[in-house]
Amino acid sequence: MSAQPAVEYRSDLAGLTANRLTGGFFEGWPNPPTPDGHLRHLHGSEAVELAVDPATGDVVGFCSALGDGGTVAFIPLLEVLPAWRGQGIGTELVRRMLVRLDDRYSIDLVCDEDVVAFYERLGGIAGRAVLWRRPGAGFGRERDVNTP
Repeated sequence: MSAQPAVEYRSDLAGLTANRLTGGFFEGWPNPPTPDGHLRHLHGSEAVELAVDPATGDVVGFCSALGDGGTVAFIPLLEVLPAWRGQGIGTELVRRMLVRLDDRYSIDLVCDEDVVAFYERLGGIAGRAVLWRRPGAGFGRERDVNTP
């Protein structure tokens, strides 16, 4: 397999359309968001870092952060397309996000056990978290507001 070309990193969403978000994000998710839902998530985030294939303009990786604009932030998603993994793209996306959020008291991230070491190498400290997961909800999916 030949090496992928270098990526371009961007932190703005200007001109980004849903058709640039296809190709296999959310691998293994039971109910992954559509590209439109993915785009809504990015636009709703306080900060976004993108890795873009310069040959096609397609997004090959992204990291998003939600926060209060000054004290705390949460990094809910880091994704790199399978064909682009192993090239340091995820590391660079997180590094760039941490630089952007450097003035925060708290930057939190919840991840699966098998990737804790990845985040520890970037200076993260493993801790505990409490989670509520609703696989059928989110990313713009319609839901009856009267149903809990």
